[in-house]
Amino acid sequence: MRIVLIEDNAILARALIHSLQDAGHSVDWLDNGTEADSFLALNGADLAVVDVNLPGMSGLEILRAARARAQGFPVLILTAQGQVSDRVAGLDAGADDYLVKPFEMAEFHARIRALSRRPQDARPTKEAIGAITYDSAARSLSTKDGVLTISRRELALFEAFIDNPGRVLSKDQLGERIYGIGADIDANAVELLVSRLRRRLDGHGLTIRTLRGLGYLMQIGEA
Repeated sequence: MRIVLIEDNAILARALIHSLQDAGHSVDWLDNGTEADSFLALNGADLAVVDVNLPGMSGLEILRAARARAQGFPVLILTAQGQVSDRVAGLDAGADDYLVKPFEMAEFHARIRALSRRPQDARPTKEAIGAITYDSAARSLSTKDGVLTISRRELALFEAFIDNPGRVLSKDQLGERIYGIGADIDANAVELLVSRLRRRLDGHGLTIRTLRGLGYLMQIGEA
């Protein structure tokens, strides 16, 4: 899942980034509210974690602007302001959840998981893709023989393909989806992940094609 983190406390932001990446998510980090609003308008998010007090636009202003653009991705508000009136203001602005600092990382991840399970569109929680069943709530793949063993980054790569059905995705696009926009990505790392995922899918009715000079395309059917 691609998470946009908008937080101006660099120490907290780095801790959250490392923890989210360890959980298999890609993270885009912005520390300025005005820049974050422009980023979301252009790129969107699967989920956003937004601090309230930011330079430039406040977190609530960012949230109102996103909802005014009809961007419906879930938003978790982070703030040191824990009064009921503050929580009400955040929820009224369009937040889906509210977490008061300081907080435990385990609770933070539990709230992220809960938000990711909320339906954002018509996609069902479980989908049959080839001979594989993808469970978006559990973030797992399974076959008739049981759960498929797969790393978190391989799963993020799989999700990038199913979120873009029929599209050719370049190495840069896949790298940004897996590691975050602006991350220092080694092209060989993307190639290695594709190779690993291709082996996982072998025999399960899915093929990842390499289109030289263009990128990769996942198709139903064996090569």
